Amino acid sequence: MSDNTEIKQHIAILQHLVHQKVSNLDLPEHPVRLYEPISYFMGIGGKRLRPVLALLSAELFGHEAAAAIPSALAVELFHNFTLLHDDIMDNAPLRRGKQTVHEKYDTNVAILSGDALMVLAYQQLLVAAPEQLPALLKEINKVALEVCEGQQYDMDFQGRERVTTEEYMRMIKLKTSVLLGAAMKMGAIQCGAQPTDQQHAYDFGLYTGLAFQVQDDLLDVFGDPEKFGKKPGGDILANKNTYLRVKAMEIADQTTRMALNSWYAAPDSEAKVLEVTHLFRSLGIRELAEKEMESLLQQAFEALDSIEGADKQAKAKLKAFAQYLIAREE
Repeated sequence: MSDNTEIKQHIAILQHLVHQKVSNLDLPEHPVRLYEPISYFMGIGGKRLRPVLALLSAELFGHEAAAAIPSALAVELFHNFTLLHDDIMDNAPLRRGKQTVHEKYDTNVAILSGDALMVLAYQQLLVAAPEQLPALLKEINKVALEVCEGQQYDMDFQGRERVTTEEYMRMIKLKTSVLLGAAMKMGAIQCGAQPTDQQHAYDFGLYTGLAFQVQDDLLDVFGDPEKFGKKPGGDILANKNTYLRVKAMEIADQTTRMALNSWYAAPDSEAKVLEVTHLFRSLGIRELAEKEMESLLQQAFEALDSIEGADKQAKAKLKAFAQYLIAREE
């Protein structure tokens, strides 16, 4: 059996465990328009990558994956709270191919159900050992504020002609990657890991998350539409600041920058996607993004290797998981 097949099977088992726990959440029946949208949204599913990282972290420190279930559920519910509110801010009609909550119900319902989801996330931690609770709450409070900061930076960047690579990486770190780091760290806390090892686990999740986001930006433009599941160039049509765009603006000469700005200002069309993609290719942006992604992944592995006494097999699984995420085509 190949390493890739083995890690996919192991991840599928952990995803199923998380799915079962989410499905068995004991939500009140009333008021219906508060809790029904939560059940609907959580039922849409997803890859459950963040809670899986918490479970893998438990295995890393020599425990059964289930030891980190409270952290895994807290992270998953918190993540879905952020998605629910993001959909409102983005006025998104669909999430994972299904109607978003604010479209299916209304905006006020979506706001309130999102707020309730965040409270439910905190409730999951109450079954953790009392001596672990302060550290767990400190971490989830930290990441909650950071995600808000990242979302605000993202909104601040909208309409800006230039965003630096440094600014973009800070934004995706706060908006996306810190939650992967927190998942790893909270799993480590629940398994009694030393503070230095908790930080190394956090860093592994953080750098893996950054690499994952750069890969996501790459797939949107250069991914195989048959495997990626959608036409390329969605981020271009949405005029999003991605790693590809900000890097291109950073290294392009004045003529090429003007061409990029002109196409990003143009109405949506197939030509817009083709021309921006052509400019990216001419600047070698794909290769630069892949190099950045590999560098981030290497930093993740260095953090993981710094954990002394961790289960070697679990370390190998985490490395294989990170490589699987980065090599994905969907």
